[in-house]
Amino acid sequence: MLFMEHSPSALAENRRARFDYEIGASFEAGIELLGHEVASVKRGRLELAGSYVIIRGGEAWVVNAKIAPYQPKNIRQEYDPARPRRLLLRREELRELAGKLDGKSWSLLPLRAYAKKGLVKLELGLGRPKKTRDKREAIKKRDTERELQRKL
Repeated sequence: MLFMEHSPSALAENRRARFDYEIGASFEAGIELLGHEVASVKRGRLELAGSYVIIRGGEAWVVNAKIAPYQPKNIRQEYDPARPRRLLLRREELRELAGKLDGKSWSLLPLRAYAKKGLVKLELGLGRPKKTRDKREAIKKRDTERELQRKL
């Protein structure tokens, strides 16, 4: 299912992904979390920078997304904040994404996390790495917009 633009507010954003990648299509996926991880994410303790999605064994996994413990002193010793977490997608969506990722220069990246009807969802973006000159152009454009805002 393609992502809808009028979604709830973000719990976490991956701004670096939007800077480093040209984002094509975006998708919505649920994420499988432990109980204390849900509480932690809803309090904004999720870090998406540097994370990516892999499709392995007919399942999608988000790798390197860090969720700090909700209560650090009341957590198991073996808890790994950066453990891979399974994404909840339909089979058709998985097949479509796997087909787009297969042997091409596209990557699947988590762009932001948000709560929808009490559930934590991820917005996934299909991205292609930007060239250095494209990044420079984005920086120039951002700087000129800031200057215009200051003058106004």
